[in-house]
Amino acid sequence: MQRRRGLWLVFAVVLFGLAAWLMLSGQGEEEAPRPQKVAFPNRLRKEERERMERRRTYVMPTPVDAGTEEKKPVQPSDPVLAALPRGKGKTAMVIEANALRHSPIGELLLECMMRRGGNDLERFKEETGVDPLKDLDRLVITDDGVIVSGNFGDKRLKDMLSGRGATNYDYGDEARIFEPNFERDLPDGGVARRNGPQVAMWNDQMLVFGRSPDGVKQVIDRVEGRGPNEPPVISEGSTYGEMYGVVSVEQLKKMFPPDQHELAMKLAEVAENVELHMDARSDFAMTAQVRGADEAKVTDLGKSLGGALSLARMKAQAEGETELAQLLDFAKVKPDGDSFKLELAVPLEVIKQQLAFCREEPPAPPTPPSR
Repeated sequence: MQRRRGLWLVFAVVLFGLAAWLMLSGQGEEEAPRPQKVAFPNRLRKEERERMERRRTYVMPTPVDAGTEEKKPVQPSDPVLAALPRGKGKTAMVIEANALRHSPIGELLLECMMRRGGNDLERFKEETGVDPLKDLDRLVITDDGVIVSGNFGDKRLKDMLSGRGATNYDYGDEARIFEPNFERDLPDGGVARRNGPQVAMWNDQMLVFGRSPDGVKQVIDRVEGRGPNEPPVISEGSTYGEMYGVVSVEQLKKMFPPDQHELAMKLAEVAENVELHMDARSDFAMTAQVRGADEAKVTDLGKSLGGALSLARMKAQAEGETELAQLLDFAKVKPDGDSFKLELAVPLEVIKQQLAFCREEPPAPPTPPSR
């Protein structure tokens, strides 16, 4: 599970991997002209605001009292946001799976996947009753596990989770916990047993995967109002883009290679967290908001990064590194007091070129030797 979260989080930290390389290249002042305009995600769009309001579907049960306290109306909440971690130093990245699937980039990726792995998708649908292309809504990666929202009411999925000798039981108001056990026969006749990822299903619309039963129960507690009285790490107003969230500095440090340890430590010293938003409606556009307590240090880091981007852009153009130059044409740093925003974009046409191999026929399987 740790490796899978790392694969998803690479989307969230690609900016800083690029920045790490650029910081070693020096600084410059001149800006190359931008070849076209790209819309970067900066705020909720009309359709995203409407989506946000539609997702307020869960009303938490109110405790029964003796009638001595004035009852306040309970506002419905988005159960996925309620499930997110609380407090500083936490990571939560949300992938809007349904929106991404229907974006131009998503269509390209889907075409590639169906040409090279469509049979696996059909087999998954048949075994679980879940169609990832229709039934998935959001995927959330956190420090402690994965949360998936969508339509999970099919009996085949529940039977699969209950199989392999799994222990399962009701929890809270709307959840069921599954604790799978895996067995394997050993050559000496014994049996090796291990526990698999712990799973909770909430109201047939949310799956929670974690390392321990207590971990998934804590997520359910937050959804049903039994968690800490703190706001989640992602607010409703920050739910814009096809991917968005907050990445802790500790997670970012892990993504830097050993030879860039100094830069990783500098980022950890300056930044408190990094808020990311990625727009895939047309071009791939990403913003990273870096915040820190020391305004002067944040400003210095932003200036250094901006200068490095400018010089690297000119260097790539001079040396004929077309792909890197295209990437850097849209890279920009915007300082703002105790924070700065780093922007990066990849035009849709460039992505189409990179995925052109998907339109090629996959190689035929080798013919078995004749006897």
